[in-house]
Amino acid sequence: MGLSRRDFFKVVPGGTAALLLGFDAAPVLAQAKELKIARTTETRSTCPYCSVSCGVIIHTLGDKAKNVTPQVVHVEGDPDHPINKGTLCPKGASLYQDILNERRLLKPQVRRPGSDHWEDISWDKAYSEIARHIKTTRDATFVETDANGKTVNRCEGIGFNGGCTDTNEFNYLVVKTMRSLGVCYLENQARV
Repeated sequence: MGLSRRDFFKVVPGGTAALLLGFDAAPVLAQAKELKIARTTETRSTCPYCSVSCGVIIHTLGDKAKNVTPQVVHVEGDPDHPINKGTLCPKGASLYQDILNERRLLKPQVRRPGSDHWEDISWDKAYSEIARHIKTTRDATFVETDANGKTVNRCEGIGFNGGCTDTNEFNYLVVKTMRSLGVCYLENQARV
């Protein structure tokens, strides 16, 4: 018959209900799924865990209403995505729990030298501190010429690694920015 394990688990509950109760459970199961994501907004995204870049659909409530904070209600694999065709590994399937985790950071934090705790800072302060550290490090580690006197203009004290959820366009801009600073240690795993 050629029934796969996945097909078996799809067919058996509906078939058992049909035999025991005398009706087809498929429409009921389909309706239950529809109720969960009814009135939601679909946002297509990329799984952040590895460089495979599986497509996911994030269902949220309240996106278009005024004064309503969007709330994620469901995450599933994107069946139209050419890489995963709707399937997700266990890490990708757990995205819902990662998005709604109470320990998820929603603002920048910094741990000052010698401190034993993290402190919240504003985005503006985070940007200015990052810029200051980049400038200080670049000034201290910039190499204009090598041992033979050849011009190299490189910064060996900074490295950059892009994530798998970064698009090619984003990583193109990052590479241009890092190269303009003279950074030679950079990599990304953009596959989308």
